[in-house]
Amino acid sequence: MCKVLAELLGVDDPLFSIGIHQLEAASGQPGTDVRLYSEIIRKTHQKTRELGLDPKDTTAEELYHALLGLIKKHDEFLARRLGATDPTDVQDILPRIVSFVNKLDTPKSAWALKPATAKRLLKLTPPKKIMKQLGYRSIDSMLKREPTAELFVAMRFVESQEWLQAFTRKYKHLSSRDFETRDITFINLDAKKWGVTAEAYAKKQRHNVTHMKEMGVIALLPLPLSRLPGITVAVLPLVLHYLNEIRMYSTYFKMQQVRPDFGDVIVKTLVHDPRNHAKVAGHDVHWRNVQRHFGKNGTHVPEIFEPHVQAEDLFWRKAEEVLYRIEPALHFWHEMDYVALKTPGGIVSFCLMDAAVNYVNQLPFGMHVIHQFRASLWSELFVRYIGQPALEYQVLQQLSQDAAKVTGTENIFDQMFL
Repeated sequence: MCKVLAELLGVDDPLFSIGIHQLEAASGQPGTDVRLYSEIIRKTHQKTRELGLDPKDTTAEELYHALLGLIKKHDEFLARRLGATDPTDVQDILPRIVSFVNKLDTPKSAWALKPATAKRLLKLTPPKKIMKQLGYRSIDSMLKREPTAELFVAMRFVESQEWLQAFTRKYKHLSSRDFETRDITFINLDAKKWGVTAEAYAKKQRHNVTHMKEMGVIALLPLPLSRLPGITVAVLPLVLHYLNEIRMYSTYFKMQQVRPDFGDVIVKTLVHDPRNHAKVAGHDVHWRNVQRHFGKNGTHVPEIFEPHVQAEDLFWRKAEEVLYRIEPALHFWHEMDYVALKTPGGIVSFCLMDAAVNYVNQLPFGMHVIHQFRASLWSELFVRYIGQPALEYQVLQQLSQDAAKVTGTENIFDQMFL
């Protein structure tokens, strides 16, 4: 099973197999990889049949186009749920998505930079290209007239990568006093202000959604098209995905707020996004997988996370789960984000976000993307191992030890298990 999972993930088989064996031995409950792969095969066969195809007599390309056909239908269903009459009308759909997500009954709070702190940072390092694009000579004048959250988003696609990293390194002087808990902001950027540069960025990314973790803001970039089939099913899941991402990093930052090097942690996370928040069987574990494990139900909070992190902070709900509650037809994609079929013709992803990106960009088979599936499969694999008592113990012990080093207190975790 290791070999097939390695092929699905696109990684070196011998090294991957060694890693799986290490995780299996450490967990004390072998067979996790076998069960996961068996589940993937079962789900691909089931969904292929739901598409009206025979799993034994369907080519990869036939399956791919069947999934795109379903995405087309589901895009139309979602657009109607948003109140749109034309599912291809970009100018109508994008504001509807922002309005819809703002009203969505799901946790949307995040621990983000205070507006006053954000303005102070902009004054220290004025974004000259943004000022030029908007026609301002004075940073004070721009800050007085333009939304701060919008300016932070614009850094992504107007300023250079070098400038952005230099700006982010100024965060090393931040403390927990520079952050506050507030709702995540959703913005639909104006094409007249940001059109050319934003459109170029969206074309490069193959989608028009971006975000700034530290500001707690998600933005929809303007597109150069007035009509675009698939716009709803491509954009809405991405917005929900970034909602999870911002809340996930927010929780991690809250966990680190008592550290004397808090500002350095912020910089390191935003610039390099290290994956070594914990280790199991010699493998680095990203905080994303820790949060997904403990946030499944949104109710259980290990004692070591308190008092800074509450149950709501850990809440994690996949985009597909939110969407099928809005439109029941989309249940087809529920728990399919880590599922794909490997065929002689190539890998076909059953992940909604991959299928949506492929459809909206009209990508032919062979040029299609499977990035989100692979990221989801990696997460699913680690979350299943972390969920086993022996490895969960290791993760919590390491997090508790890190907290004890920072605060100079006893290891609460050891007290619980001695």
